[in-house]
Amino acid sequence: MTTNDIVGSKSIPVRLIEQKEAVKNVVIVLPGGGYTTQAPLLHFTTGLFYSKGFDVLHINYSFNSQELSVLSSEDFARDVQLAIDHAIKSKEYSNYYVVAKSIGTKALSYLIKNTMFKNAKLVWLTPILQNDDVFNAMLHSDNKGLCIIGDKDRCFIEERFEKLKNNHNLVLKVVNGGNHGLELDKEPIKSIEILKNVISDINEF
Repeated sequence: MTTNDIVGSKSIPVRLIEQKEAVKNVVIVLPGGGYTTQAPLLHFTTGLFYSKGFDVLHINYSFNSQELSVLSSEDFARDVQLAIDHAIKSKEYSNYYVVAKSIGTKALSYLIKNTMFKNAKLVWLTPILQNDDVFNAMLHSDNKGLCIIGDKDRCFIEERFEKLKNNHNLVLKVVNGGNHGLELDKEPIKSIEILKNVISDINEF
């Protein structure tokens, strides 16, 4: 395993975890605002994809609450795309997956307009459904996608979630009692079971 830390655009740090041999497969991981690539869902997702022969690209932006409140979706997505381009400019990937958590889904809703991601498979973890760009991107996307969200997540909007069922490219999963971290409040053991199930769902996808 080779890990390269690179500073992308606007000082967005990225980490490319490479297989020993050159591969055509890469998964790009877009974390949440405070939910890093080291947090459980994304840590095990990284391990899952790496074990399947993928290179893994972590986009390690971080924001405080004030920065998040004034974050322009387009500027954010542009910076993320530049960081991706910079990190993989010497690679020849042809099979793309993108796993986005929370605020990462805001960037993903713009990234999928790029021809690079025309056939990418997308995992939307706790998408911010209250954001029109995210909701519309999910509703109209031609990409194969998996969406996992908890029904106790502040981003879960039942009316919008029901409408997403109209997009037959999307596989939708609801975690009963799941919060924004896809955990159960005050239930650590059961939360580990949920984590296992989520990683299994991504594995099947």
